[in-house]
Amino acid sequence: MNTDIQSKTRSGRMQGVCLNALVNMPGTCTSIINLRYQDGSEGSPSNPAKFNYQDYAQLKDNYLRRGKLFVDNTFPPNETSLGDLPDLPSWKEKQVEWLRPADILKVQNNDNEPSFCTKGASRFDFGQGSVGNCWFLAAISSLTFQKGLMVQVVPMDQSFSNYAGIFHFRFWRFGKWMDVVIDDLLPTLNKRLLSVHSKGGNEFWVPLLEKAYAKVCGSYADMNAGLPSEACKDFSGGVHMTYQLREAHSAGHDEELWLSLSRATGCKSMVCCGTAQKGDKLVNTVAHTGLVDAHAYSVTAVTEVEYYGSKVKLVRVMNPWGHTEWNQKWSDKSDLWQRVSPEDREKCFDRNDGEFWMELEDFCHYFVMLSICCENPNFIDGDLSCQWKCMIYDGSWVAGRSAGGNVNENTFATNPQYRIQVAIIDEQEQGDKNVLLSLMQKPQQQYRKKTRSFPIGLTIYQVPAGTPKGRLGSSFFRRNRPMKQSQAYTYERDLIEQHSLQPGEYVIIPSTMRPYMTADFVLTVFTKADAKIT
Repeated sequence: MNTDIQSKTRSGRMQGVCLNALVNMPGTCTSIINLRYQDGSEGSPSNPAKFNYQDYAQLKDNYLRRGKLFVDNTFPPNETSLGDLPDLPSWKEKQVEWLRPADILKVQNNDNEPSFCTKGASRFDFGQGSVGNCWFLAAISSLTFQKGLMVQVVPMDQSFSNYAGIFHFRFWRFGKWMDVVIDDLLPTLNKRLLSVHSKGGNEFWVPLLEKAYAKVCGSYADMNAGLPSEACKDFSGGVHMTYQLREAHSAGHDEELWLSLSRATGCKSMVCCGTAQKGDKLVNTVAHTGLVDAHAYSVTAVTEVEYYGSKVKLVRVMNPWGHTEWNQKWSDKSDLWQRVSPEDREKCFDRNDGEFWMELEDFCHYFVMLSICCENPNFIDGDLSCQWKCMIYDGSWVAGRSAGGNVNENTFATNPQYRIQVAIIDEQEQGDKNVLLSLMQKPQQQYRKKTRSFPIGLTIYQVPAGTPKGRLGSSFFRRNRPMKQSQAYTYERDLIEQHSLQPGEYVIIPSTMRPYMTADFVLTVFTKADAKIT
């Protein structure tokens, strides 16, 4: 049995499924039926769990009654919460001052009152600051297009009236929605916000959202460098797919890629992309094309324009800096826009706002990675009317007990086991991906970077008819072969696999690459059509 490890880089229809967890330990989109949350239990979108056990409503009421402004002792306004920012020398770090929005405007001689969000949230509201979190801001840019998700993540009933210096935001974290409380003391340097800033001057929903996510990650420094797919997942709890653009282009799969992008738009997905780093260092140098190296962008639209009788596929891309744009073909100043119809010409705006168009071929050449994240998997095959069901399981690998390692280890059978019964598949859709699996390894500490992670993988076996119910022992795995002969293990936070399963019973085995690795995980099973998951 072959196993290999993948390094983390910045770069017919089933109608009856039954799933049983066989573990050693206890362990909205309208087209998703989430069986875990059907009762509105804690961790559901309507009843998020309280991060750090802080109750926003109670805290705000308490501070209003006392006439005081909230200070969050669990994420204090000091160097601990700031962290060790790589681009901020220690002498400058000592000059960082934590101020509330009204005080920030005051020191800037701005007479406006602070506002939470004016005229609705927009991708043009903000620009990146001194924290290298373009991946996070690219995800926010994509989030602003999805109004249903936006109000879930950013409660829009917040304002600076009835003010107690306290705000809250919601993120999906490893199987549960969490409500995260913060104070509004923000890090400033030389009278300006150190990190993300509002282009409107007095609007603060993005700096406050960023602070809430920094709290979840551990510090602002823990947000330095990352993957947009991680933030998009935390904004939706959905499914993400990553595409290596140069591989897709060189293999002649541009049509498939264009279909994926078009489907993503139809499914109301969050779409982000990234450029490669230049050389050995992760530095945001600006290339002669105007693109930034080692940088995350959001994809904000796709379209086709007619150019001398031919259709040209264009992708609209946004730089979270809020400026610095592509300057080649189909850029804002490109004369190609003068040779298309007036209707198509209206799609281009010549403004230095960080947003620009580029041809699909150039997009695939200059960007290395594309990630699409949606509440449901419909964007994968374009069946937008299909309904999915999902079940989320918390599980654990415990050394010496349920951490059996990969299939070649004699302890493999001790890993957690999940059995699926596929009842019916539509023969008219041969090869239809009717099951999608997501395996997420939970951080062993609260923080993103100050933690170990192990290479993780998924193994699936078909279970022959007549096999007894319950856990499968070592003899079963010696007698049978897994569905995939080569097993890939990855350090990625979220491992996604699609499967086309014929009628029958299957067992899913999540594992670490080696035994005796203790960690917690979340397994999500998405099943197409009328599915029964228990």
